[in-house]
Amino acid sequence: MLATGLAVGLAVAAIWSLRGLGGFPLFLWASPLEKSMLLAFGPSQAVSKAFCSLQPPPLLKPLRDVLPVGSALAEAWRRGYTWADWRKDAAAALTVSLVALPLAMALAIAVGLPPQHGLYTAIIAGLVSPLLGGSRFQVSGPTAAFVVILAPIVSEHGLRGLIWTTLLAGVILIVLGMAKFGRYINYVPYPVTTGFTAGIAVVIGTLALNDFLGLGIQTWSEHYVSKLGQIGSRLPSLQPGEALVGGVALLSMALSQRWLRRVPGPVVGIGLGTLCAQLLAPLGIHVATIGNRFHYALPDGGTGNGIPPFAPILHWPGSAAIEWLAWPTWAELQVLAVPALVVAALAALESLLSAAVADGMAGTRHNPNAELIGLGIGNLLSGLAGGIPATGAIARTATNIQSGARSPLAASMHALLILVYVVLLAPWMSAIPMATLAALLIMVAYRMSHWRQFVHMVQVAPRSDTWVLVACFGFTVFVDMVAGVAVGVVLASFLLVKRLADLTQANVSHGTSGRHKKLDNLDLPEDTMVYHLNGSLFFASVERAFERTGYLRDAIQTLIIDVEEVPFIDMTGLVAMRTMILDVQAKGRAVVLCGSPPLVQQVLKELPEASRAQVRSAPSVQATLKMLRVA
Repeated sequence: MLATGLAVGLAVAAIWSLRGLGGFPLFLWASPLEKSMLLAFGPSQAVSKAFCSLQPPPLLKPLRDVLPVGSALAEAWRRGYTWADWRKDAAAALTVSLVALPLAMALAIAVGLPPQHGLYTAIIAGLVSPLLGGSRFQVSGPTAAFVVILAPIVSEHGLRGLIWTTLLAGVILIVLGMAKFGRYINYVPYPVTTGFTAGIAVVIGTLALNDFLGLGIQTWSEHYVSKLGQIGSRLPSLQPGEALVGGVALLSMALSQRWLRRVPGPVVGIGLGTLCAQLLAPLGIHVATIGNRFHYALPDGGTGNGIPPFAPILHWPGSAAIEWLAWPTWAELQVLAVPALVVAALAALESLLSAAVADGMAGTRHNPNAELIGLGIGNLLSGLAGGIPATGAIARTATNIQSGARSPLAASMHALLILVYVVLLAPWMSAIPMATLAALLIMVAYRMSHWRQFVHMVQVAPRSDTWVLVACFGFTVFVDMVAGVAVGVVLASFLLVKRLADLTQANVSHGTSGRHKKLDNLDLPEDTMVYHLNGSLFFASVERAFERTGYLRDAIQTLIIDVEEVPFIDMTGLVAMRTMILDVQAKGRAVVLCGSPPLVQQVLKELPEASRAQVRSAPSVQATLKMLRVA
C-alpha cells in the first residue's frame, strides 16, 4: 500500500523544485526558447544557465510528443510564478474546496456508495489531474453527469465493478490522449450535449426527492416512469422534518447568491440546513444524517459512524486484503468494457468542454491530449484509492477562475484542503443531514438542465436540430444516457448526411439551353453536352447527382463530365461514375473528364483498362473545349 502522503509529498517536492532549481524538472521537456524563459526563475543566473544549458536525452524528445503531461503547469511556470500568485491560488483553492466538499459527498451517495468514496475522488483525482493535465484552471472531481451511468453499475456489480470500471476508463483516457484524439472529442453536436445534459438533470432531480422528502425508498426501479410511480406511492409517508430541513437548505442556496455572493451557496445552504436539524432535535424531530446512515470499519475491528477520518490509501490491484481490487475474470471484463467506454467518453467530453469554457473565461488555450492523459492518470489513482470516476467540473472550474486562480496549483491545493477537512473535521461533517445533500443535488440538477437554453433552442433552432435535442433528451430520461447519446449522435449524423446530399447538384448544358455560367463566352458544339456536378459524391448524394443522366440526347456524340466542383468522392460515387461512363461508351459516345487531376485519376482507376484508354481528361471545361476544337 502506498500512503496518500507519499503522493502529496512527491507533488510538493516537484513544485518546490520548480522554484528552487530554476525550473530544472521542466528543462527536459522545454524547447530552447522555453529554456531561456526559465532563466528568470532560478536562485541565481549561474545556476539557471547551468541547468538550461543541458540538453534533453534524444529518447525524451519523442516521449514529450507522446506524453505531453504537465503542459498546463509548465506553461503557468514559464509565464512567471510569484508568492503573490501562490496566495491567489490558495485563496481560490479555499473557495473551490468549500464548493467541492459537499458535492463530492452528495454525488457518491447519489451513486449508491458511502460519501467517502466521493471525497477520495476529489482528493486523489483533484490533486493529480491538474498537475499532469493540459488546462491551466481545470478542477477535476466527481460530477453529476456520471450519476445515471454509475448508479446502475453499483446496483448490478457493487463497489468492485465500479472500481474496475474506473480503472478501465482511466486506461482508455490515457490511450485516447496518447493517440491524439483530444481534438476529435468536441465533434459531438451541441443539441446532443444539451439534450443528454438536460435529461441527466431531470433524472438526478427525481432521484434526489427520496432523501429530500424522506420517502425511504431503498431500491429504485429500472425505468424512469416506474421511479415516478415509486415516489408517488411513498408520498403519504413523507417526513415533514426531512422536507423542512431540505427546504431550508434549498431556499438558502437559491437566495444566498443575492445576499452573500462571496460565500459559496452550498456552504450557506448546508450550514443552515444542519442548524435547522439541530433545532428540531430537542422537539423530538430527528432527521437522517451521514452519521446515522453510513458506517465504516475501524482498524481495531470496530465500527465507526459517518465519514472515516482517514486519508485515502492507494492499493495495488489484486491485493488479497482488498476485495474490491481483486483481479476480474475475463467474463467480468467483457461485461464492464462497455460501461468503461461510456464513462471514458463522457469524462473526455465533459472535461474538454469544461477546458474550452475555461479558455473562454480566462483567455488561455488548453492542450486536449495532455488533459486526457492527466485525467486518465487521475482516474487510475482514484480507482486504486476506492474513488469513483472523475472529470473536469465546469462549475468548479468557473469558480476557480472567478476566485482569482493563477495556475493549476489552485486546483491541486483544493484537493489538499479537502484532505485536511476529512482528517480534521470528519465528526462534524458526519452531522450533515441527508436532506441538505439532496437539496444540493436538486440545485445542481436545476443549473445543469440549462432549461432556458433548451427552450430557446426549441424556438429558434432548425427543425432537424430540434428533433435531435428532443430525441436525445427523451431517450436519456426514459431509457438511459447511453441510448440518449447514441440516438442523438446517429440522428444528428443522419441529418447532416441528408443536408450534405441536398447540397449536391447536377446541371446539363447543351447548345443554348441550360447553359452553365462556366460556358459564358464559350462555344459549345451541338453534338457535345456538359454534365456539371457540384458537391460531394458519396453514398447519400449519388441518386441526386446522376438523376439527370436521362437528358442525354441521341445527337450527342461527346459527353463532358465536369467534376471541377466535386471536393470528395467515395466508393459509392466511384461505382456510380463508372456505371455512367460505361453506359455512355456502350452507345458509341466519347467521354471527357474535367477536374482536378487527383480526382480524375481516382475515377479512371475504377474503370476497366479498355474503357480507361478511351476516356480523355482536362483540368477545366474551357481546356476541354479547346482540346476538342484542336482534335
